[in-house]
Amino acid sequence: MLFGFDALPNLGPRYNIAPTQDVPVVRGGPESGSELATMRWGLVPSWAKEIGGSAPLINARAETLSEKPSFRDALRKRRCLMPADGFYEWKSQGAGKQAYRIAMPNDAPFAFAGIWESWQGAQGETLESCAIVTTEANEQLTAIHHRMPVILPPERYGDWLEAPMTALLRPYKGVLRAYAVSASVNKVANDNPGLWDEVTPQRVPTQLDLL
Repeated sequence: MLFGFDALPNLGPRYNIAPTQDVPVVRGGPESGSELATMRWGLVPSWAKEIGGSAPLINARAETLSEKPSFRDALRKRRCLMPADGFYEWKSQGAGKQAYRIAMPNDAPFAFAGIWESWQGAQGETLESCAIVTTEANEQLTAIHHRMPVILPPERYGDWLEAPMTALLRPYKGVLRAYAVSASVNKVANDNPGLWDEVTPQRVPTQLDLL
């Protein structure tokens, strides 16, 4: 199995996961065994006084992971894989933005490098949360956005889970499929297969159009 499970997890399809929602993650490794867990997307540091006191930490920059107080302990001790079969990115288009779906050419599943944390509240409540590690965009995606999630090669999944191998945190070298999708993806309540349909990118008005 791709993520080292003996049994298939019973996960329903999702087409538009938003920050603060629950996502599946894989933690553990070859020695301890892989475990599937569900966590809040948006890392809450263990020392935070409350949940939601600031913007959710959905991404963690690879370049500063070991420096940021919110991330450095998780990098050392709590790394994870975040399974996906695609992600959305937005390209600035004049006064607006065009949404793109980015996936493998055959829509095959893959994994982002992630980190996770456990937070405990004053009343004893516990929350596990995670963040996606990001890096500079590869040559293919720079026209859409200057950053991208770290996509790990399957043969290095165990390496990331077992040790904080920052050498793995680099732009993806393989080929990705990137295509424009409807603005419907901008609404969190929309979560259906139609969000994956390809559309013609919106045309940005030029100065000639305004004459």
